[in-house]
Amino acid sequence: MYEQISPNIFNCQTCPTRCDGVSKEKYFFEKDSAFSEKYEQQLIEYINQYTPFSAVKTEQEGYPDIEVFNKGESNPALYLEIKVQRRTFMGVEKILPDSGLKPSETLALNLSDLLRYFKLQENTEVPVFIMWCLLNRPCINGKDDVKYFYQSVNLLKPVYEEALDKRRFRRESGLGDVVDGEHKGVVVNYHFSINELKEWKPENASPFGT
Repeated sequence: MYEQISPNIFNCQTCPTRCDGVSKEKYFFEKDSAFSEKYEQQLIEYINQYTPFSAVKTEQEGYPDIEVFNKGESNPALYLEIKVQRRTFMGVEKILPDSGLKPSETLALNLSDLLRYFKLQENTEVPVFIMWCLLNRPCINGKDDVKYFYQSVNLLKPVYEEALDKRRFRRESGLGDVVDGEHKGVVVNYHFSINELKEWKPENASPFGT
């Protein structure tokens, strides 16, 4: 039901629908957060309506975005962090030459979130998963508006421990990162390959291989 993505074969230099390599320059935390929450809510509604699970937005501070339950049970079956990916890191081969990543396969995650979820998984028996909602990448998505890729933090941790700073990138801070005097924008990201994840297809009844 869940197949590992095949090795990356997309050549960005010859792609007819090549993503632009222009830096976003301005980052608006509140706008990006609201955009991500839309996809979180869509996923919650889908799980509740079409799967044998139920899902709610997490209320515990520092926990992943969504708690997923076996229906009728009060303890969560898993925690799920959602990351909506709209832009492609076109400069990854130049900026992170030792990462071994190509733009078409690269997905980003807030490094502080990643480290926090590693720590959380050490202190709970509830599986912690991260899911990327991938937009605007025709070479991967084809005709689909969005595709979903996920993995447990237990399987992402060995990747992180092997690559360490080879996949870490810090961007410059911008005006939109500051909200009410507090810096909330993500400036340090860690990067994974789609080939290290699994694809979740909404038409499959059971989410996340549980």
